[in-house]
Amino acid sequence: MSDVEVFHEKQRLELCAIHALNNVLQERVFTKETADDICKRLAPQCVVNPHRSVLGTGNYDVNVIMAALQSRGLAAVWWDKRRSVLQSLYLEKVQGFILNVPSRVSLGIVSLPLRRRHWLAVRQVNGQYYNLDSKLKGPVCIGGETELRSFLKEQLSQDVAEMLLVVQREVEDDGTWLIPDNPGK
Repeated sequence: MSDVEVFHEKQRLELCAIHALNNVLQERVFTKETADDICKRLAPQCVVNPHRSVLGTGNYDVNVIMAALQSRGLAAVWWDKRRSVLQSLYLEKVQGFILNVPSRVSLGIVSLPLRRRHWLAVRQVNGQYYNLDSKLKGPVCIGGETELRSFLKEQLSQDVAEMLLVVQREVEDDGTWLIPDNPGK
């Protein structure tokens, strides 16, 4: 499959949350302006908005991602990484994944000894899962379900990594993103 068939926005400023949203949706839906509008709705009385960078360069928090997904009839389900088995995910019900992972800070070619949080998307396109991290030059094919589960396990093994499942609102409501435990447990 050609990379041309997979939508992938590249990193600009601190807009990784917007890029992750658009990459998981596979189209350009959200912009800095729409994210800023969401921030204003979330904290209308605040002079300094707690949901984005005070510099106005992005760095949006999870509340903005959740509100953006809700505006599209979707939901973000937080994956409790204390669950030992990613096998309990019902992948057919999950539209994609948005991960928040530690990321190195660099100025040009110089890598600084700092780590910040970074949003990235993972999504299935034509039967293959792709890492759609906006810091990558293009989409990177992860493979099938087995490779996806290994990739997610590796990402979540980082102490501060978090994962959101992107699902239809009904899937969130009825909990069908999770394969039920054995009734005997």
